[in-house]
This record gives sequence, structure tokens and C-alpha cells, in this order.
Amino acid sequence: MLVSIYERLHITSSVSVIVISVALMLICGFAITRLTKRLHLPNVTAYILAGILIGPYCLNLVPGDVIKGMDFIADIALAFIAFGTGEFFRFSTLRKNGVRILVITVMEACLASVLVFAVSYGVLGLELNFAIVLAALASATAPASTVMTIRQTHAKGDFVETLLQVVALDDIVGLIAYSIAISVALASMTGSFHAGNVIRPVLVNMGVFALGGLFGLFLKLLLHKRSTDNRLIVSIALLFAFCGICALLSVSPLLGCMSMGMVYINSTEDERLFKQLNYFSPPVLLLFFVRSGLNFDLGALVNTSESVGSVFLLLVGVIYFVVRIAGKYAGAFLGCLFTRKDKLVRNYLGLALIPQAGVAIGLAAMGARTLGGETGRALETIILASSVLYELIGPACAKLSLYLSKSYSNKLEDLVPIEETSGDGTEEPKSEVELLIERIQAIQRELPRHNNPYYEEEQAYSEAAEEHFALVSNETRRRKRL
Repeated sequence: MLVSIYERLHITSSVSVIVISVALMLICGFAITRLTKRLHLPNVTAYILAGILIGPYCLNLVPGDVIKGMDFIADIALAFIAFGTGEFFRFSTLRKNGVRILVITVMEACLASVLVFAVSYGVLGLELNFAIVLAALASATAPASTVMTIRQTHAKGDFVETLLQVVALDDIVGLIAYSIAISVALASMTGSFHAGNVIRPVLVNMGVFALGGLFGLFLKLLLHKRSTDNRLIVSIALLFAFCGICALLSVSPLLGCMSMGMVYINSTEDERLFKQLNYFSPPVLLLFFVRSGLNFDLGALVNTSESVGSVFLLLVGVIYFVVRIAGKYAGAFLGCLFTRKDKLVRNYLGLALIPQAGVAIGLAAMGARTLGGETGRALETIILASSVLYELIGPACAKLSLYLSKSYSNKLEDLVPIEETSGDGTEEPKSEVELLIERIQAIQRELPRHNNPYYEEEQAYSEAAEEHFALVSNETRRRKRL
């Protein structure tokens, strides 16, 4: 074990232990992705598996006090996730079909939660405080996997627009549901339940949402005419400050950070900042998911002696996994039916809502701290285990839904439609060579008109380097003149 290695090497400095542990988390998380990429699995899965591997229930390479001291990582990671999700809340898009999207989102989120609660509390007979929090977590969906799949397939159309708006609103519904559920759970544990315990967290989260909007406006003012590196510094500073305020109030920063991103994108149309943060955030998100894996009690999941009430923990996890999928699909189907969405959207939207990772894992970590004891650990174990499974099948289901809804195609003639007959009045069919040449020319016309050798998320940093070089060059020329 690493602790004994520390002792043998006479490493007694707590700073050394922390730094080495963080390095191990980063290196191991990265290393596992080399394997999962070959299996076409998302990075989230690799990070969680890395945490399980080096955690106290396997190799025990990270001391328990270091794991406990990294609770703040969850808040910071959620802040980055939520701020990035706010980019999808464009008022111009929401005005077109906002009511319909809201109805679909509420129905799919609520039906998933209702079914999970009905089965866990009514059928399995689990404790009320556990069942209600588990049900609330069932409403959350992971937008990252879905967005990644859309970008990979270059899908577009009504199905894609509906899907992006639903997954963005989904986290708001999930957070509100979680806030109410955790309040009811605490009241159930203390025996002091009354209406104020439910209304108060809703009002608090509304206040946090409004405060996040003010921070978004403040961010706009601070970033005006700032250099690229200073924009990144200021935005991260505000996100951290907001997380600190939320920690003082004992509330999740998720809703407020989402509001901050939403207000900022709608008031500036500045997509470049989100690209910068997306480039900066991977190490933070890696640490968050690896830390989640460190807390994953694999033994408790497979040990038949471990249970929630009188039900084996593994059985609870399997039932939660299946029932949530059924609830998501049925809720999305009914929501689309009620709002008279197209048949293709109605039939396949639920398939794309299966993934569950970042937000649910973060809320589960908070719920575990709040509930405490065996109940809290069981809750986090179930969510982590199911998230791994959801991330395994989620991207494949999302891609299948995009294909079945005809949002993308692998056929060149579908991707680049052109006239297949000559336009000289003879209506003679073009040869295969002519069709291919015209399609290549059409693709070239749609490509960006600049030669950018970098990935999109790296563009912000290349621009920063160019700006810095220009400033240095100008300063050098000025000094030579003097």
C-alpha cells in the first residue's frame, strides 16, 4: 500500500502525500482512457474506473484523508459543467418552441422520478428518505455524452434541436427535484416535516438562480476588452467565488452557474469564452470523476450482506437502472405526443436521454454527505455504478436515436444533396464521376475559409498566442525606435 511506501521512504509531509496523490489520479485517469478509447467508451467511464482501481477498495494508493479533503472538487466541477450547459439556453431558440420543450422535459424527468420512487418505496419497501432522493436523482441526464455524439455524427434537424434543449432544461428540473427531495428526506429523518421545509429550498434555489444571472452580467462587464488570458483568469475567479458563496449558503452551485452561463451567452453571443473554459476544464473534471471512483464501494455492491433496508444493494442498483430507462423513454414519448411533435422525434427521443453522469454524480456526492452513514454511502454507490453502465450504453443509444430519426446519414448522397440531372433542359442523368466532383465542390464551399491546423477548442489559445506575439513585437519595435 502507498501509505506504507510513504513510511518506508520517511515521507511525513502532508503536502507531499497530497501532491503525489493528485498526480496519481491524473496519470491513472489518463492511462485508462488509452484503453477505453480502443473500446470506443467515453472518458467518464475511464475516470471512474481509474478511481476504483487506485481507491481504498482495490490498490489503496490514495489515503483516505486525501479523499475526504477533496470534497470541494465536486462543487468546482459542477460549476464548469453547469456554466457550459448555460450556452445552450439561447433565448432566440427557446422563444420558438420553449413551451413545448418545457412540457417534454418536465414529463420525461418527472415520470422517471415517479417510477423509481414507486418501485423503490412502494414495491421494494425502502426507507422514505432514501427512496425520495434516489427518485430525484433519476431525473438528471448527462448532456456531455449526447452533445459529443451529435458533434461526432454532425447530426442536425428538429430532432437534434429538441434533444439539445431538453437535456439543457433537464438539469434544472433535476436540481429543483433534488432540492425538494433532500429537504423532505431530512425532515423524515428528524421527524419535523412541514410545508416550510419544502418551500424554503425552492426559494433559496430561485435566489441562487437570480444571483447567478447577476454574476453573468458582472462577468460581461469585467471581460470587456480583456486579453485572452485575462478573460480566462477573471471567468474562473468568478466561478470559484460563486461556488464559495453557495458553500456558505449550503446550496448547490449548479443552478446559479447555469444561470451565469445563460445570461452571459445571451448578452454577449461570445462562444469563445466557453471554448476556452472547455479547454481548461478537463483536468478538473478528471479529478472529479476519479474522486467519485475513489468513493465507490465495489465490495458493498457485490456483497450480498450489504443492503438498503432488507434489499440487497446490487438488486436496488439493477432495478434503478432498468426503471429509470423505462421512465425516461415513456416520459419523452408522452411529452412529444402531448405537444404533437413529429413521429420520428416522439419515437426515438427517449433513447438519447439515457446517459447519466456528471450532474447526478455530483448531486449524489452532496446527498451522501447530507444523509450520512450507510444510507449516504449506499446512495452514492448505486448512482456511481449505474452511471458507469449508462455511460457504456448511452452514447450508442444516442447515436442509434440520431440514425433512426434520420438526423444524420452515412450516405454521401444524403449528406451532400445535389441535382442529379443536367440543367440544360435535356434532363439527362449525370455520370457518377460528375456527381462525385460536384459533391466534393459542395463540401469545399461549406468548409471554413481559413486554414486552421488546430482543433476548435484549441483555437482560443492559438489566438491568445498570436495576440501575445503581436504585443511583444510592437513593444520591441517601440524600444528600437527609442
